[in-house]
Amino acid sequence: MNNNITSLGYTVFFEKELESLQEFINKGNYSQILILVDRNTNDHCLPVLQAALPELVDYDIIEVDPGEENKNIDFCIGVWNTMLDFGADRKALMLNLGGGVVTDMGGFAASTFKRGIDFVQIPTTLLSQVDASVGGKTGIDLGNLKNIIGTFTQPKAVFISSAFLQTLDARQMRSGFAEVIKHGLIFDKDLFEQCKTLDYEEDELDAIVHRSVAIKNEVITQDPTEKGLRKILNFGHTIGHAIEGHSLVTDSNPLLHGEAIAIGMICEAYISHKVNGLSIEALGEIVSLFTSRYERYEFDASIYATLIDLMRNDKKNEQQKLGFALLSAIGTCDYDRFVEEDLIKESLDFYLASAVL
Repeated sequence: MNNNITSLGYTVFFEKELESLQEFINKGNYSQILILVDRNTNDHCLPVLQAALPELVDYDIIEVDPGEENKNIDFCIGVWNTMLDFGADRKALMLNLGGGVVTDMGGFAASTFKRGIDFVQIPTTLLSQVDASVGGKTGIDLGNLKNIIGTFTQPKAVFISSAFLQTLDARQMRSGFAEVIKHGLIFDKDLFEQCKTLDYEEDELDAIVHRSVAIKNEVITQDPTEKGLRKILNFGHTIGHAIEGHSLVTDSNPLLHGEAIAIGMICEAYISHKVNGLSIEALGEIVSLFTSRYERYEFDASIYATLIDLMRNDKKNEQQKLGFALLSAIGTCDYDRFVEEDLIKESLDFYLASAVL
């Protein structure tokens, strides 16, 4: 049975062997194939891609360093310069093979090179499969501000294969799983209930990934450029992005995106309870799930002012007001809720108290 999803003018293919990718490349009649990887995906995922594309023998590899700290303009300039060195023209195709850093930065580099060349997303982490690869957002970070520079540019296709998930360690899987939980919280209570017992078995995981992508697709097709409904996808991200940005510049082993967003979702669930009608019972369910799956992150009130400053630069703000997506119930989310700084600090206190197992 074909379980592919049609998105904003392109198809999301769910194929373990990536059998449609070669056909897609052949039909495109591209002048050149560029494959963007990081060191990890070059070692572990490129062989999977090469096996799936036996006819593809002429291509150029662009390699970047892994990690969110390298998703910046300096590395993007390196990608552009390498594309120039390879003689890429406007009929070239970029295959972005990697996690969210590669798909975000690769999409941005392709969408701006010579005013835009075609690109395809081949997400290799659970996080990028359910989040970064779908929706047409490209971007890079500026300092410790996440995704503050970018475009809305749709890929020509997305190819999701569970084969790549076999290359991940447990921490990377947990990071991606946070975005799956988020999709349940904002849109599908049944998915949230499934998340309580998910054990990363392949068949179950395939269904979970497909459902997560379907949820995100349903939201973004109604609101491609984040003027309204799409903002619910930011639940947990106002506080989570600030914590992630702070961790990137202060920690020797920074938080992964999903780890930071898990913290953000506990805090923003608390705010939802305080100002948006989320029941105390639902708040308890949310906290219980996150604290059972994610390790406590140590910080104290001394960083609150820094976090608030980072939040002030968030893209969701309007007229200096701090904007949030907040739950009214598990499976239902509202957007454009503006929150006072004192309540944000109170929510951080709540995390520190609730994250003790």
